[in-house]
Amino acid sequence: MDMHGHTILITGGATGIGFALAAWFHDRGNTVILCGRREDRLAEAAAALPGVYTFRCDVANESDRQALLRHVTDNFPGLNMLINNAGIQRDIDLTKGTAELHDADEVTVDLEAPIRLSALFTPLLSGKKNATIVHVSSGLAFMVERAARAPVYCAAKAGLHAFAVAQRVQLVSVGIRVVELIPPMVESELNREGRIKRGMLKSPYMMSAGDFAAKALAQMEQGADEIRVAMK
Repeated sequence: MDMHGHTILITGGATGIGFALAAWFHDRGNTVILCGRREDRLAEAAAALPGVYTFRCDVANESDRQALLRHVTDNFPGLNMLINNAGIQRDIDLTKGTAELHDADEVTVDLEAPIRLSALFTPLLSGKKNATIVHVSSGLAFMVERAARAPVYCAAKAGLHAFAVAQRVQLVSVGIRVVELIPPMVESELNREGRIKRGMLKSPYMMSAGDFAAKALAQMEQGADEIRVAMK
């Protein structure tokens, strides 16, 4: 797959893996649109990557998702790639009953939002050259025992993996490629509070977001659809 000449929407694109993906595509001359909840972070990302476009959107909110679709349809009708990257992770102690469930936000952000955004954007993507939907899931979907402290996150990402497989089978009929990026532990703001408690903001067992983006997108360029990036 030629990785130049695309118009790409990246959710959660102002920080972490989303920003690293944005930088990689930006450096290759693609049109990149970033969406996120925080205006200040979007402004910082735009300053770091001159020429990218930004739109404030909470992907967990249906009216925001609809507004994002209208904005992109009106201003970027040539969009041919959606990257569902926005995500949250929390440590949850299940022995406390409902006390730490936080309304299971991970289900809404990490699973429901990519499903609904994909559905919203499928008509716009259908028929486009190199039309692609990318889901950023997690290696923890396959190694739950190692991250049992974040049970809802693991469950949501496992669900996203299953959805990506089913979506890939269905959308081939309308010419949309479905790619899943499966990161290892990556340096980011994901579950920052939990990482601080465990002393794991920095760790030799974490990959930089930039390294992950480069390795994952190199595999995507070569045609892989289910992309696992190992630490070594």
